[in-house]
Amino acid sequence: MGTDTKSNHALTKSALASVLRHDLPASLVVFLLAVPLSLGVAVASGAPPAAGLIAAATGGVVAGLLGGSAVQISGPAAGLSLVVAELVAVYGWRATCLITLLAGGLQLLLGTFRVARAMLVVSPAVVHGMLAGIGLVIALGQLHVVLGGTPQRSAVENLVELPGQVATIHGHAVFVGLLTVGVMLGWNRLPRRLRVVPAPLAALVVSSATALLAGWDVTRLDLSSSLVGWVAPVWPRGDWHGIIEAVLLVALLAGVESLLCAVAVDKRRDGGRGDLDRELAAQGVANIVSGALGGLPVAGVIVRSTANLRAGARSRWSAVMHGLWILVFALCLWQAITLIPVEALAALLIFIGVRMTDLGRLRGLHGHGEVPVYFATMAGVVLLGLPEGVLLGLGLAALSALRRLTRVTVRARPEPDGRWHVLVGGSLTFLGVPRIVAELHTVPPGVTVDLDLNIDFMDNAAFEAVHAWRQEHERGGGSVDIDELHDEWYAMAASGARVFPVKSPPRAPERWWLPWAHRRGPVAVPSERAGPPPAPDHLLAGAREFHRRTAPLVRPFLHAMARRQDPSHLFITCADSRVVPNLITASGPGDLFTVRNIGNLVPRWGSAPRDDSVMAAIEYATGALGVRTITVCGHSGCGAMAALLAGGDRAAGLPSLGRWLRHGDHSLARFDADSGLEGLEEGEGTGPLDRLCRTNVIQQLENLRTIPRVDELVRQGRLELVGLYFDISAARVHVLGQPPSTGSLPDLVDRHP
Repeated sequence: MGTDTKSNHALTKSALASVLRHDLPASLVVFLLAVPLSLGVAVASGAPPAAGLIAAATGGVVAGLLGGSAVQISGPAAGLSLVVAELVAVYGWRATCLITLLAGGLQLLLGTFRVARAMLVVSPAVVHGMLAGIGLVIALGQLHVVLGGTPQRSAVENLVELPGQVATIHGHAVFVGLLTVGVMLGWNRLPRRLRVVPAPLAALVVSSATALLAGWDVTRLDLSSSLVGWVAPVWPRGDWHGIIEAVLLVALLAGVESLLCAVAVDKRRDGGRGDLDRELAAQGVANIVSGALGGLPVAGVIVRSTANLRAGARSRWSAVMHGLWILVFALCLWQAITLIPVEALAALLIFIGVRMTDLGRLRGLHGHGEVPVYFATMAGVVLLGLPEGVLLGLGLAALSALRRLTRVTVRARPEPDGRWHVLVGGSLTFLGVPRIVAELHTVPPGVTVDLDLNIDFMDNAAFEAVHAWRQEHERGGGSVDIDELHDEWYAMAASGARVFPVKSPPRAPERWWLPWAHRRGPVAVPSERAGPPPAPDHLLAGAREFHRRTAPLVRPFLHAMARRQDPSHLFITCADSRVVPNLITASGPGDLFTVRNIGNLVPRWGSAPRDDSVMAAIEYATGALGVRTITVCGHSGCGAMAALLAGGDRAAGLPSLGRWLRHGDHSLARFDADSGLEGLEEGEGTGPLDRLCRTNVIQQLENLRTIPRVDELVRQGRLELVGLYFDISAARVHVLGQPPSTGSLPDLVDRHP
């Protein structure tokens, strides 16, 4: 009992120390960033400035305590400002607060029923296009404020009125705006010590102080409706259909933005994933509280969340404390807000709005063909309005998805061996039948055809078209071989049986591990009298088989590692054709950095004859790739070891091989000095050749220790040396013991992995 109490006390002290060391400084950074952004969002929304601070404090404390994402920061979001501005114009501010409260209740209900993941089905192109459109609308509207005018009701009106506004520029307002933007742009070029203060706060402080000292004629923030003057929300007056639409719009937009932010933040931090349902419910509670207190809608915001993460936050206490700092500031220092020029906040919003149109996202969307959806959504939001733009984007995304579902690829081409390869890919529906039939009829009659069905879906019309062509082709003397993955399914479909799913689940092709001669038909032991197979034919056939069967399965992995490799092992083994490293280690692409040579030899440091190929591979693997293990793998019946036992007679007439085998002299000397092997299992080879093969592996591990860099990494514990022995006849891999650094001749320790 006493031990448990001490343990819990120590754990509490450790957690408190982590909060004070990491979360407290991060909360101050986010607080300094959140204050100007919250005020700016409130101004853009047509709400009282205090509403932004209420939402920021509520989002920090309530959503921070209850949320499912550890480091996400919630507060007023610029992405909701257009919606709130429209609601304020239609229903008034107090009614907008009640809409926020009702939207929070809906979010709480959705989170309780665990539908958060379902809300993420919205295409990212629509979300990013929506945010880009909102950013442009904000920037166009606030540009009028910087020029000394008043924003219009729509982006089109703002654009039309802009030339007239430029013609009647108010000098001091423009100076404040230019100064604010200039500080924002140049802040990141200052020394790191000064950049502890966030750029938005620095811009507002500099512009406010300059305007005050210079006596510029600017508009100050109006705090007539401060935190002290709270007024209860009222029920909106108007068509109840419109009120329901407003509640749904606020709930869904705020919910989706919060969930996307939570997912993005979780990807950037170490630790488990957040609970999205809990996060959605917490956002609902925060909106209920914010709406009741007269605050803006609350949502997770990526800029403040990223700043929180970069500042070193480890837990939710950073978000909670940042909310408390905002509350203290709003209650004790709210009069300082009256010194901020409205034009400075407008310039800050212009900067934020332009940043929201981040065109860097187009690179990722372009690879998936979703750029039109992005621009259509953005244009719809700017020209038509937020709901209309989002609906336009969703409709175009749905049409694009439908087009992909009906996209079909049909390609027929001859192969060098006279066969024809026909690839049918995509989703085969009646819409693609004309193209399928036209391409299939380009295949000459009487030829052998390999039909590769790389399909996601096939309806009856498409199947009948393919099947009718196959029957016609076979009646003309040709033959059609269906790929192995779909052969059984095709036969069932042709017999009239109901098959579901249409496409077999991806799986590795059968018998891929067999030699070429045994790929087709039953496996039979090849005759020793038979000559060697025609290698070029087998190579070409193997490449075709790879393209048909294996490439679709490994393509996603190879695409991800196309620009760089990150292997964990340097694998040094023999060039013997019977040793297949990926087969005996069950490894895949990117796992092994492999070096193969005659006898799996590692020349000793500074030995003659000099060989740079193996040494270069070791240097590159340990220096550039940072491998953590070097494995030397020998095998039974090694020809190089047989040549060493024969005194080099087997290398007669092969001068290069003779010189290379000199690097095995230490293995032979070690073998001669060895009195015998212990620990071998009954039935395993114990003849001189197999004993030398095993001894050679241990010697090569010792040769590795003669390389200074390898020896240093081993002594530091950053590199491990492993010896493997592959018994070919038994198809069994043994792990051999590692030699001590003294260089003595220990017994080989044999264990099975």
